[in-house]
Amino acid sequence: MDEKTQLSEREQRKVLFRLLSYTKPHKKIITVAFVLLILTTIGDIVLPYLVKVFIDDYLTPSKLMFRPLMILGSIYMGIQVIKAILLFFQLVKFQEIALYIIQQLRIDVFSKVQSLGLKYFDKTPAGSIVSRVTNDTEAIKDMFVTVIATFIQSGFLLTGIFIAMFILNVKLALLCVIILPILLFVMNLYRKLSSRFYLDLRERLSQLNAKLAESLSGMPIIQVFRQEKRLRQEFGDINQQHYNAGMKNIKIDGLLLRPAIDLIYIFALILVLSFFGITSSSHTVEIGVIYAFINYLDRFFEPVNQMMMRLSLYQQAIVAGSRVFQLLDEEELAPGQQQEKNISIDKGKIEFKNVSFSYDGARDVLKHITFTANPGETVALVGHTGSGKSSIINVMMHFYEFERGEILIDGESIRHFTKPELREKMGLVLQDPFLFFGTVKDNIRLHNDRLTDEQMMEAAKFVQAHSFIEKLEDGYEHKVVERGSTFSSGQRQLIAFARTIAANPKILVLDEATANIDTETEEMIQTALAKMRKGRTTIAIAHRLSTIQDADLILVLHQGEIVERGTHQELLALGGLYHKMFLLQNGAVERLEDAVN
Repeated sequence: MDEKTQLSEREQRKVLFRLLSYTKPHKKIITVAFVLLILTTIGDIVLPYLVKVFIDDYLTPSKLMFRPLMILGSIYMGIQVIKAILLFFQLVKFQEIALYIIQQLRIDVFSKVQSLGLKYFDKTPAGSIVSRVTNDTEAIKDMFVTVIATFIQSGFLLTGIFIAMFILNVKLALLCVIILPILLFVMNLYRKLSSRFYLDLRERLSQLNAKLAESLSGMPIIQVFRQEKRLRQEFGDINQQHYNAGMKNIKIDGLLLRPAIDLIYIFALILVLSFFGITSSSHTVEIGVIYAFINYLDRFFEPVNQMMMRLSLYQQAIVAGSRVFQLLDEEELAPGQQQEKNISIDKGKIEFKNVSFSYDGARDVLKHITFTANPGETVALVGHTGSGKSSIINVMMHFYEFERGEILIDGESIRHFTKPELREKMGLVLQDPFLFFGTVKDNIRLHNDRLTDEQMMEAAKFVQAHSFIEKLEDGYEHKVVERGSTFSSGQRQLIAFARTIAANPKILVLDEATANIDTETEEMIQTALAKMRKGRTTIAIAHRLSTIQDADLILVLHQGEIVERGTHQELLALGGLYHKMFLLQNGAVERLEDAVN
């Protein structure tokens, strides 16, 4: 997926407004948070004025009367205490809003990922997707927690400070207005430069996650083929690029954040003191006014500094938000169903009519595929690697949209069935079965509440899995680690068979389901497979021809076309590609037996 090097101002505004749209369901909490924010801001504005009153009305003229000073001090301390309490609740509310929003955003992203077509996952590294769901949404959370609150509070504070300045001295307040264009220029320059650098930084972090995910999933191969050094080098290169991108961000932060703002603050301070110095020769200047003005000036630049510091978080959030929304707007969805009427799969008759299919839109991997699998029949697909066997399964399961031809089930297009109906009535067993983290029972039932424990155990017995499951430490409650790595290939496959049988599908799809099973285990489940196929339409991909000799129809594929079709005996009699494959496999077996003897 192509990444932009920089977001335009229009794109940044679009991302911001889209992020803010997530606040709509939380208007009540946001209102409470803003009221608390306004009250704490008022406290910040009032406190320096109280000190000014103390200096000019009591300290300078030496009117140190106990009662008025006691009242003034009590008001000052009371405001400080109330401000601290309100600040606590304000921070809690903003955190609550942020967590609600990120919770919903992550659900939206996760739901979107599940609705994407397999074609999207073919071209996008898993680590990159994980980075968007975790790291990028976390960056967005920081914006809602600190950036928005800081910007709004700073806006209120700056407005209040300017009002207070004008109350104290109109001329000096007008003089201070000239620093605003300078501040806006620095902020705008920082925003433009940092946008480019943060986009690069997020992309490098995504690449780091992708490389890490790839390394973890392929660790056995990495260690077997001694690829550790190469992977360390590749990871190190990406890490160095991430470091370089981070250093660019640090340099721009170091130049345009606090140092630049502090320089403008010094300039403003010199301007204010010079003004008081010049005017003091013509009339008296109150010390309290000087204190209040200097204090307000200091308080004016503190929120500006806070805003500049938060700009870095804001830019990270906007860049992260653009990446998240890019995923949410992804149009590579799973093929849609065009349900026209309420129909169900009852018999399981499958018809391919002149089906052609291409993954990339340029080269057909299936060409004019036509065959019929009647209810209860077994159709086997054989052929060399890349001949199109798995592609037939992919389009039949409607994982991918096919361009030409038609696929019918019970006389209806597969596009007219609901997706739940297709998935419920078609059972798929892959060559490398996937087991979820949990228990053996969870992996067979897949949290189907309609399936009782008795039915689940019957399914396990049906495929000869019950005997080995009972021998486990906790039986059906035995813990399954990630991908079921503590089980043998045969055990994982048996659990996958039990899972499929428990769902009681009308159509059974076996994608080289016995390829990873040892001979002894294969013999155990061949009887079960024969029982499974009774009353079900079965489409079976097989490399070992011995496993499909009893198939009602065998289709021999070559370069995406059906070149031969018939029963085992009919194909042997043809003396074509199937015959050659059969001789090769039997020859290999004979050589192996000779070597053993």
